[in-house]
Amino acid sequence: MGDTSLPLTVGDSSLDEARPVSHSQQTMTHLASPQDGNLRGSVFGGVILALVDKIAYVCATRHADCPTVTASFDQVDFRSPIEIGEIVTLEASVNWVGRTSMEIGVRVMAESVTGGSPRHTNSCYVTMVAVDEVGKPQPVPKLVIEDEVQYRRYRDAVERREARLRLTEERRRRRQE
Repeated sequence: MGDTSLPLTVGDSSLDEARPVSHSQQTMTHLASPQDGNLRGSVFGGVILALVDKIAYVCATRHADCPTVTASFDQVDFRSPIEIGEIVTLEASVNWVGRTSMEIGVRVMAESVTGGSPRHTNSCYVTMVAVDEVGKPQPVPKLVIEDEVQYRRYRDAVERREARLRLTEERRRRRQE
């Protein structure tokens, strides 16, 4: 990891408050039922995205200690289908914080209800924005990174954010031409 010592506090907020990643980490379990399914017997991707949005909301709102809204789904990778009758487990944590926004990483696992090895079915990165009672963005607490895994996730989130900003700038330039 180099010269970075842990714990490490990061964020662009004007708030002095900081919260560790562990403060807002969430786990949710869902039984894939027939109403979640498509005609092929697997779960609709939209059902999984709705679950991801819900757990990202809880994670972000817990970190921010105020309501949050979904700004974007930056990346969604579906690796394998989830079958009706399987247990779906979602795990979420704050990877990065800015002034008013946060990147929430969500990992989705599925396994047979009778046991067996869980398999990683997809991952998502969701940007959530903290809002006040009238819906205006508000500052979020800084993030305390406690271990190497959290630090790697933070670095990866910074790289994703920088790539998004470059793409946005490139699109802006193209529109002006």
